[in-house]
Amino acid sequence: MAKQDRTAVVINADSAQVYGDLQVLSARPTEEEMGGIEHRLFGSWDGASACSAADWAAQAKAEIAECHGAGSVPILVGGTGMYLKILIEGIAPIPAIAPEIREVVRAMETQTAYAALMIEDPVRAADLNPGDTQRIARALEVKRSTGVTLGDWQQAKTGGIGEEVTLYPLVMMPQRQWVYDRCDTRFAHMLDGGAVEEVEALLERGLSLDLPVMRAIGVPEITLMIRDGVSRDETIAAGAQATRQYAKRQFTWLRNQSPDDWPQIQSENIEIDDVFASLLQH
Repeated sequence: MAKQDRTAVVINADSAQVYGDLQVLSARPTEEEMGGIEHRLFGSWDGASACSAADWAAQAKAEIAECHGAGSVPILVGGTGMYLKILIEGIAPIPAIAPEIREVVRAMETQTAYAALMIEDPVRAADLNPGDTQRIARALEVKRSTGVTLGDWQQAKTGGIGEEVTLYPLVMMPQRQWVYDRCDTRFAHMLDGGAVEEVEALLERGLSLDLPVMRAIGVPEITLMIRDGVSRDETIAAGAQATRQYAKRQFTWLRNQSPDDWPQIQSENIEIDDVFASLLQH
């Protein structure tokens, strides 16, 4: 019997493309680029509401279940590895951190916090870069607030769908210099394509600068151009550098965090249509 054609549905797994406010700066696909294929969770969150990895995973699970119920094939795409990790593996049921503990920990110098973590959770400290301010603070506040190390909490992860679905993963690992060259040109094109107007609209809303949408690559850089008179050339240089740094972190995450049995495509010259066709033939 011939295989029955099934409809594909693309589900976003990019932490910037979830926000409706970031069409240009997140390079969210346009209607033309979608090519008539249904796309979900693109622009689904208003910037005034932070979309955490857990928030996204919960919604993604619902979308995947709906696709399966309709006989469709959900295809998850995006560069936010933590989103996918939590969706597949689940999330640790860590209680809310006591506000007074969080305030103290977050006010500590990174070096001081790391020294404290080496005493209170040496296993986690050994796994972290001494300059990784965010992860050091997170590990320290979890241990101080709950009395349990972050590693022990992560052993009790729940809610992942990795054991419930069949995965056909593909990790895109193009040549690094090719990616960096694209990063250098990407930001200038965005400035010419509506990124400034996008940031102006965000600033008019008066949103908290702590929200993810206000910290997305390009928003702080363009804000300085709008409000402080930073030149266009300086803005492009800063935006391109931030983009390259993010790409570097993605390479590191994919190299160290993605499962060893996930296939990787190493070249930008690969016939990607053939690769995806082989995945979808299963």
